[in-house]
Amino acid sequence: MKKLYFMFVLALLLGCGNNNASTEEVNDKVTTEETPPTSQVSEDIISEILDAIPSPLEISFLIKEVGTKYNSANLNNPDFVSNYNTSYQQALNLGAYATDLGYANLYGRNQDVLSFLNCVKKLADNLSIGQFFDYETIKQLASNSGNIDALLQLTQQNFEKINYHLREKKQEYLSILILTGGWVEAIYLTSLVHQDTKNVKLKEKIGEQKIVLEQILVVLEIYKTKANFSTLINDLKELQKIYSGVEMKTVMGKTKTIERNGELVVETDTQTIVNISDTDVEKITSLVKSIRNKIVK
Repeated sequence: MKKLYFMFVLALLLGCGNNNASTEEVNDKVTTEETPPTSQVSEDIISEILDAIPSPLEISFLIKEVGTKYNSANLNNPDFVSNYNTSYQQALNLGAYATDLGYANLYGRNQDVLSFLNCVKKLADNLSIGQFFDYETIKQLASNSGNIDALLQLTQQNFEKINYHLREKKQEYLSILILTGGWVEAIYLTSLVHQDTKNVKLKEKIGEQKIVLEQILVVLEIYKTKANFSTLINDLKELQKIYSGVEMKTVMGKTKTIERNGELVVETDTQTIVNISDTDVEKITSLVKSIRNKIVK
């Protein structure tokens, strides 16, 4: 996923570290008095991992390309937003709603877009990062799916500001939760559509998430001592066990030299071949649904 996540789609993602916290109270506003991270993984490496993770919006594009009809029943219910009272729940569901927002926008469902935007705003405000969103501009751009490029540019700017803010406040763990929530929602939607269509491209996309899952777990492990993280990590490790049967091979193609920003750049075409069985797809679909239900409940 290219720099993520979408106005939606995660107009808010990431950085990382590791705080020690054993409990999380209801309405626990994110505080700045948390123990600094003690991660053995450098911040630069973490950032590289996060930047390499594909955007859920990319998956949403593919779902629409398949010709699937829009189904709001598959998305997180906007009425549930008030149920999320801890920063853990709020960050995960901010990611989920952001993915749903991007998905609804691609289908031109403006009323749903506004509903999800309100959810994103509420949760972002609760997490004390709402000040980094120009909601009026986002609302205007989101009202027309043809504004996707401008919307992505705006969200990229939001991302940079939020990333810096969370680093300053030692709250980078919120970023990986937002990312994880958005990713789980995206693969959940993909697996549902694949169930109905048996589309080969969607099947391959599900298989490709093996790499994404590995990257997400690397970062989540940094925060394994924080409240609720161990449960999420264990669930995703169970998913990783299923993915162990997925085979991926990268085939190198032709090398070419192109000019970019006044400089010559050498690029090599590559193709990733994914081998995933129907049985594994079914298992992944079932477990992802279970994990997703824990997030949005």
